[in-house]
Amino acid sequence: MSLRINQTVPDFEAETSDGPIRFHDWIGDSWAILFSHPKDFTPVCTTEFGAVAQLRQEWEQRGVKVIGISIDDAESHRRWKGDIETFGGAEPTFPIIADTSLEISKAYDMLPADAYLPDGRTPNDTATVRSVYVIGPDKQLKLSMTYPMNVGRNFAEVLRAVDALQAAAKHGVAMPANWERGRDVVIPATVSDDDATAKFGTYQTHFPYLRTTADPSA
Repeated sequence: MSLRINQTVPDFEAETSDGPIRFHDWIGDSWAILFSHPKDFTPVCTTEFGAVAQLRQEWEQRGVKVIGISIDDAESHRRWKGDIETFGGAEPTFPIIADTSLEISKAYDMLPADAYLPDGRTPNDTATVRSVYVIGPDKQLKLSMTYPMNVGRNFAEVLRAVDALQAAAKHGVAMPANWERGRDVVIPATVSDDDATAKFGTYQTHFPYLRTTADPSA
């Protein structure tokens, strides 16, 4: 089953490197990022998990919980965290989910329903488990992206996307291409000119369907 934007994400119980969780309860009233990788002790993913650890204060400032997932077991995750910290120079304090049954990976459409783990598996056997899901406090999927095996994920972009999603949700605006905090935002076409003036004050009309105003979250 495909997982679509604004759909409630599947809930589940799982063992993690930090102990058992029920996913929706773990999210609570926070935003959350679930990010996956095909196998522990692999090169590109070690750099990525190090990057996520380095951004700990950024996540906390935005009220975002981060959690990793792969199909290795929790003990493997705990051992791998040492390499992540050594390479990234920051402690990976976030949990990593153990999905040895593939149930979560399949529920989140990371792997096909008929996927299985062969003996002596390699990362290629679970290559599609390399996705990022941004989930709102309402437990709905707000954004997803999937990368190939040989291209590391850009977590600065994930952070930028979180800023955009949070600002859009709070202020009822939309974000133009390459938006960053402090730059002008787009007034949705569903907002009338009178309502736009009442809500945002001054704004610029580029076309009847494209109006921009100062970032209300700045």
